[in-house]
Amino acid sequence: MSQQQTSGNEQAKISQTYNQEGFIVPIDVISKQEAKTLRTDLEAAELELSGNPEKLALLKAYPDRLLPSFYYLTRNEKLIFAASAVLGPDLMVWSAGLFIKEKKSSKIVSWHQDLTYWGLNDVAETTCWVALSRAHENSGCMKFVPGSHKTKIVPHVDTYSEDNMLSRGQEISVDVDENTAVVAALDAGQASMHHGLLFHSSGPNSSGDRRIGSAIRYIKPSMKQETGVRSLVSLVSGEDHFGNFKIAGAPKGRLSEEDFQLCRQDNEIKNRILY
Repeated sequence: MSQQQTSGNEQAKISQTYNQEGFIVPIDVISKQEAKTLRTDLEAAELELSGNPEKLALLKAYPDRLLPSFYYLTRNEKLIFAASAVLGPDLMVWSAGLFIKEKKSSKIVSWHQDLTYWGLNDVAETTCWVALSRAHENSGCMKFVPGSHKTKIVPHVDTYSEDNMLSRGQEISVDVDENTAVVAALDAGQASMHHGLLFHSSGPNSSGDRRIGSAIRYIKPSMKQETGVRSLVSLVSGEDHFGNFKIAGAPKGRLSEEDFQLCRQDNEIKNRILY
């Protein structure tokens, strides 16, 4: 069997499982040492920006726009391979924000569907959540309800809870059978991939280490913001035949002021969408 046929068979298996369950876990993406190197780069940047809350918040929302190491992570061939299996060869990154739970933290993510508030016109999106530190149940890893992606967006309520990491504390307002949930445990360097309509959540981090992950949101170029605004994306695979978004190039440098300004402009757009 040729390498092309083998790759085609592997993508077909990914697609079949994803269509049935709504997620794939785990996906081996990078080595633990590579994950440690990314974490070191991030934490050095956090330290450099510790006196500037505004820039620190932008770093957590746009690591791929401000750190070249995270820019290249979004282009990792194993992530592209998995995302292409469910979305096709043309891929953009809509965002790659960080979800960090500090050690011994009560922060949680309530049961929700990702596409609830993003203002996108379709469901041609998948999230690859890449762990840069160990993400197991005691450190607050994600949980998925298999098959729940086959529903449409269900009603959500905004709780604005202080312990909720979501922008509005959004939470599914219908009953979720937690007994059916699957724990999506990841080691550093592994990823999960889940559908934008899948019910998912995560609990507190009772461990002695930070739980750090980058949620890389891949979309088809055919997607667009419902308001018609052109938010910032990266084209990571294939071509864009639609022009619905503003395509950014590689970061100008590490924590470049020019890149911060680009992120500020997009953050204003995203905040108008989310709030």
